[in-house]
Amino acid sequence: MSERTATAVCLTVAAVNLLIGVWKGAVLLRERTAAPALITLGSAVSALVYAAAGPAGYRGLGEATGRPGAATLPVYSGTVVCCAITHVLTVLWTATPSPGGRAGANRRARTWAGAYAAVVVAMAVAFGAADLDGRPADPLRFNTGFAEGRPSVLVFPALFLTALSCATLGTARLARRTAPEDPDLRHAARYFGASMVICFGYVVCNAPAVVLASLGSHALDDVGVLGALFGTVATVLTGYGVTGAAVGAWLWERRDVRTLRPLWRLAVKDVDARLALDPGGTGLCLINVRFTLHRRVVEILDGMRVLRAWSSAGAAEVVGRHVEAAVPPLPAAERQAIVTAAVLRDAGLRLRAARAHAARTRQERPVPPAAPVARLPGDDTAASDERARLLLLAAHLDHPLVASALRELRSGDTGPRGTSGDRTVVS
Repeated sequence: MSERTATAVCLTVAAVNLLIGVWKGAVLLRERTAAPALITLGSAVSALVYAAAGPAGYRGLGEATGRPGAATLPVYSGTVVCCAITHVLTVLWTATPSPGGRAGANRRARTWAGAYAAVVVAMAVAFGAADLDGRPADPLRFNTGFAEGRPSVLVFPALFLTALSCATLGTARLARRTAPEDPDLRHAARYFGASMVICFGYVVCNAPAVVLASLGSHALDDVGVLGALFGTVATVLTGYGVTGAAVGAWLWERRDVRTLRPLWRLAVKDVDARLALDPGGTGLCLINVRFTLHRRVVEILDGMRVLRAWSSAGAAEVVGRHVEAAVPPLPAAERQAIVTAAVLRDAGLRLRAARAHAARTRQERPVPPAAPVARLPGDDTAASDERARLLLLAAHLDHPLVASALRELRSGDTGPRGTSGDRTVVS
C-alpha cells in the first residue's frame, strides 16, 4: 500500500470516528450515563489516533517535535485506550441482570480500567526513556525498525502488545460466552467480539516480527505491516457495533414514516390540518425520526376519531361481506385492516362531499350525517401495538377488497349527493 493510499484510508476512518463521536456526544447530552460517555471518548480518541497514524500525520508530528517516531506514543496509547473502552463496555453490557451481577461487573470494569491506565503510563515512561534518535521512522514499521540492537525500545512494544492482547481476547471471550438481553447491546457485543478477534491479528503479525527484528532479522517486517490492516478492519467493525443498531432503527423508522404517509394524508391532512404539528407533512424526518414517527401515530389516531363522525355502518357491513367471502380466508389482523381502511376511505369521501355541499349552500361548516356511525375495528388496541396496527392499515388502503367495497357503495347510492344526510357520497 502506498503512503498516499494509507493516508487517505486513515483520514477516512478518522472522519467516520469523528462523526460517531459527535453523534454519541449529542446522546450524552440527553443521557448522562457511562455508556455514551465511554463511546464518545473512544470515538474521539480513535479519530485522533487515525489522524496521527497516517504517514502524513505521523511524519508531521515527528518534524514538529524534532523526534522521529514521536507520533508512535499517542497512536499506540490511544489504541490501548480504545481497546480498553471496548473491553470495559463489554464487561458492563454482558453483566447478569441482577444487583449482585451489576455490582460485580462494575468492580471488574474499574479494575480493568485501572490496569489499562497503568499500562498507558508505563508505555509513556518507556517511550520517554528509549533512545529513538537515528534515521527517520517509517510510520508502518516502527515496531521492527527500532527493535534491532535497542533492548530498551522493546519494553514499549511489549507493553503495547500485552495490553492489546488482554483487551482483544478478554472482549472476545465475554462476547462469546454471554449475550445481553437488550437487542441493541447484543448487537454491539457481537460486533465487539468479532472486531477484537480481528484486532488480535495485529498482535499475531507483529509479535514474531518484533522478536525476529530484535535478533537482527527483518524477514517478517512485511507481515508486521499487514497487522495495520487488521487494526483498521477491527476499528470499522467496532464503529458499526456501537452505531449499527441505531442506524438500523433509524432506517426502519424512516420506512415506517413513509409507509404511514398515505394514511396520515387521509386521516389528518384531508380532515383537519390543525391536528398536525407539521401540516405540510415534511420536516423532522431526518434528525428526529423517532419523534416524527410517534407524532404521526398520535396524529393519525386523533384524525381517525374525528373522521369517525363521517363513517357509515353500511360501509362496514359491505366491506365485511367482501372480506368474509374472500378465498382463501384472510388472517384476522388483515381482515380488520381491510374493514378499517374501507370505512375510513368512505368517510373521507363523505366528508369531502359534505364540504363541497357546505360551500355551495354557504354553510359555515359541513354537518355530520345523522346515520349511525361505524365502530372501527381495533379501537381497543393497546398503545404499544398501535404502530404495528396503523402500518398494516396503511398498507391495505389500496387493497382490492377495499376498492371493490367502495365501488359497491357508489353503485348503491340512490340518495341526493353532497347532503348531510347521505348514507354514501361520491366525490
